[in-house]
Amino acid sequence: MNSGAGGTETRQPALWTPGRVARLLGVSPITLRSWDARYGIGPSVRVQGRQRRYSDSDVARLRRMRQLIDEGVRTREAALAVRGSAGGALAPGSGLELEEATEELRLATMATALDESLAAEGAASTWQNVAAPVLRSLGTRWERGEECFAIEWGLAAEISAALNRHTYARGPARTVGSVLLAPCPGEHHVLPLEVLRAALAERGVAAVFTGAPAGRVMTLDLADRLDPAAVLLWAMTTATADTGLAGTLAARGRTVYLAGPGWNPATTELTVVNDLDSALDVLPLNDRSAGDL
Repeated sequence: MNSGAGGTETRQPALWTPGRVARLLGVSPITLRSWDARYGIGPSVRVQGRQRRYSDSDVARLRRMRQLIDEGVRTREAALAVRGSAGGALAPGSGLELEEATEELRLATMATALDESLAAEGAASTWQNVAAPVLRSLGTRWERGEECFAIEWGLAAEISAALNRHTYARGPARTVGSVLLAPCPGEHHVLPLEVLRAALAERGVAAVFTGAPAGRVMTLDLADRLDPAAVLLWAMTTATADTGLAGTLAARGRTVYLAGPGWNPATTELTVVNDLDSALDVLPLNDRSAGDL
């Protein structure tokens, strides 16, 4: 068919949606976005009123990059190879690096990314800017009906392990006079407590974490035996917020703080903290935790 004055047809280049490219390459759209953000290997065509599209040449580069990765080339080197550049160094321990490794369940890479971020930025920043955003992204996908249990488990496990390494690298934990961090009975979402313990360790504050699940009897017994400077009770939901346990601890003379979205400040006289910074502000800074090991 002819068109235009010259009698020749102008062929429009093929445009690929991110979803179609992801299926072609056998990766997730999240991985495509991370490659674009980190390496500049992304869609080059802007369509008015719509998201960017991949051209045939964009797809060819990505297919070559995927081939190199399958052959054992690291993602960064594969990206640099298809770009034809030796530059473009990547920031270690970034959220994008963690997201990409999580998507492909590369546990060793996840551990390295977390360790590097913790060493460079500390526990609070690593949690807020690197780990938690990836967890929230997985939570959103789960709510949409996507099956991502395996990678969510892998990420949570590696975050916990990295926080433990970071905490214990700062010396042995003290017990007497420490801060006791305890989830309420039935509470299994305890990563925020592990983050808090690591952040306290960075400040030289001794903290004992009970782990999960922690029953009422065990928490009360630990409080009696360890004589902590403070007890922080964590509840993710109203269903697990145990006001009875909090009241018993307070009645026994313990300084008690309540943390997590499960607590309602209007229904308690105890101090409720809703974020990491607030918890670090109110907890004792080693007044009593500098004693014997």
